[in-house]
Formats: sequence, structure tokens, C-alpha cells
Amino acid sequence: MNNRKLSILLVEDEENLQEALKLNLELEDYEVTSAWNGVEALELVQKEHFDLMILDVMLPELDGISVCETIRLQNNDIPILILSAKNSSADRVLGLKKGADDYLTKPFNLEELLLRVSKLLQKSKQLLERKPVEQVYHLGKSNIDFSSLECTTRDGSVITLTKKEMMLLKLLIENKNEVVTREKILQSVWGYNVYPTTRTIDNFILNFRKYFEEDSRNPKFFHSVRGIGYKFTE
Repeated sequence: MNNRKLSILLVEDEENLQEALKLNLELEDYEVTSAWNGVEALELVQKEHFDLMILDVMLPELDGISVCETIRLQNNDIPILILSAKNSSADRVLGLKKGADDYLTKPFNLEELLLRVSKLLQKSKQLLERKPVEQVYHLGKSNIDFSSLECTTRDGSVITLTKKEMMLLKLLIENKNEVVTREKILQSVWGYNVYPTTRTIDNFILNFRKYFEEDSRNPKFFHSVRGIGYKFTE
């Protein structure tokens, strides 16, 4: 990693708050780009790399929740901190389901905001350092070819996975040793057009165990984390 400043896209239409946040973030030595509405924010994300987005919910033209959802449907992993005057648990859950990494209600403590920003920027740094998964991945006695959708199972059989199975498999491997939430799987594999049941994802995991695990009842690779999501370990 070089010594470039970490970059933040600040999306806030309230002028006084925008200026105050920009000033304080720049005092922390971050490079801050301002956007005043949701459409402008999406255009900037498509043109430039940012290490973090701070996103207000109540925006003109396109609200923050829609901006967040659109970014995730584009498979952009930029960490997103939502700012909102809405403080109900339902609003918070909605923001997180649509892909936000954190949710802070207004009015907030500036020190708390800066701590959350620092934590999310660590995640951004990890994303940049993550090595891409090779087209042919070796897993135990098995080979997985992401381009052809073919796998060699632990017993030597060659099978073809569905596109959705392969997308989920790649997502889990890319996030090795980390829990991938059900919400992230929805965003990355299914988008928001179709909502599969938890059982659908569980069945995919059971299939992976059948294909790749020596003992599917005591898996080494594919784990379910109750109430949260799924994890691949090696």
C-alpha cells in the first residue's frame, strides 16, 4: 500500500452538516469529495474509487437507501456508513439489508462518527489487499473451474454447477474465513429481483458439502453460522 490519503465520498444535502463533516474529516487527513444528491453520488462512484461512502438517507432526486441498493447490485464493495434521522429498528434493519455496513442516527456524537469511519476504512484496506480468486481453484482433492462452471468432486466425478451455485461458491471462497451474511448473498448472487428462502441457500451449502467434504456431517470447508450467514474455511 502506498501513502495516498484515504478517500471518502460524503453524500449530504444539509449544507451546514456537509461543511462541518467535511472539515472534521479533512482534519483527520482524509480526502473528502462532496455530493449533494443521490444521482450525483452514483455518478461519482462509477467514475472514481473511494475507500468509504458516508450516505445520508433523506436526499433529493434519489434517496440514500436506493443509492445503497444500486451500488450493491453493481457488486461494488465500498463500505457504506448511513446517516439518518430515522432511528427506529425497522429503518436500521432496512438500511443494513440494502447493503449498508453501518448505520448512525442523527444527531450523533462526532467522536463516535470518526471511530466508525476509522473502523470501516480498515475494512476497505482489507478489500484492496485481498487477492482475487484464480479461475481454477484447488480445494482439497477437488478442482473448481469458475469459467466453465465445472468441478471435480472429492471422488473424482466431474459435475456442472448452476450459475447461481458457482456465484455463491466464489463469493464464499473470496471471503475465506469470514462470515458472509445472508443479506450479502442476496445482493451478490440473487440481486433483489428474487428473494430465495433460507432453505434455498442451505440446500446449496448441503450440495457443496456433498461434493467437496470428506465427511459432510463434520464439514471442514462450508459452515452455517446460525442466524447470520455462512462461512468458508480452509
